[in-house]
Amino acid sequence: MERLTLTPKDVEYLVLEAPVITPDTVCGKTLEEIEQLPVLEGNTTWPLGRFFNVTGKVADSVEDQGIIVAGDVPRVKYIGAFMTAGAVLCKGDVDMYCGAWMKGGRIRVKGDADAFCAIQMEGGDILFEGNVFDYLGASYRGDWRGMKGGNIVVNGNAGQSVGEYMMGGTITVKGDVGINAGIHMGKGIGRKDTPPRIIILGNSPGRVGAFMSFGHIFVLGKIEAMMPGFSTNGTEEVEIDGVLTTFQVLNGDHGEKGKGKLFVKM
Repeated sequence: MERLTLTPKDVEYLVLEAPVITPDTVCGKTLEEIEQLPVLEGNTTWPLGRFFNVTGKVADSVEDQGIIVAGDVPRVKYIGAFMTAGAVLCKGDVDMYCGAWMKGGRIRVKGDADAFCAIQMEGGDILFEGNVFDYLGASYRGDWRGMKGGNIVVNGNAGQSVGEYMMGGTITVKGDVGINAGIHMGKGIGRKDTPPRIIILGNSPGRVGAFMSFGHIFVLGKIEAMMPGFSTNGTEEVEIDGVLTTFQVLNGDHGEKGKGKLFVKM
């Protein structure tokens, strides 16, 4: 795999929107062409090279293209958005919408990430080594379609509304989550019967699975307040990360005539 490196320059800016930082956009271009790719600061368009030193090699195909963002970019949005293949490695923090609408490939973020990451994701793999803010793998504002496929792993904590309107794929949070994990989780129109999955190894303050109609949520930590729309339905052993764990099974949310399952570690 060929690797293109973007090293942040010591240039002041407010917030950048940079959906051009994807293998799909840079593959097949020269370094000079990549430096001229447009990014937005508010309503002003700048060339990418104003903010990043561009070095490395460019591949002829998306599948063979890697991008390394070599530093903290906590105010650069849309990194890896809409990507279909290849790989992106961010060596520090990133801003909102990282991996949004992603269809394939791999993203690895070694720092923290802001809100709305991987919204409406359809495929691929994302690893966040730090913490992630609200609405991970959720829907776009005003939409009812959340994450449809792919795999997300968060080594740290995640904010509220993880997997809001989630319809497919798997989200694993190894730390704690905020309220409303799996809210409105469902099958969606024309979706297959493979249930979306959220796995929470830590704790939640509550509202897990609110309004869910389909899918599986596993909580290995504690839930401070359970939703009243769930009813207990025995126990079940499920393998999580190679360990067979006994869960209490709850069905719901009955307020939505739901067929979801909430698994709480006993």
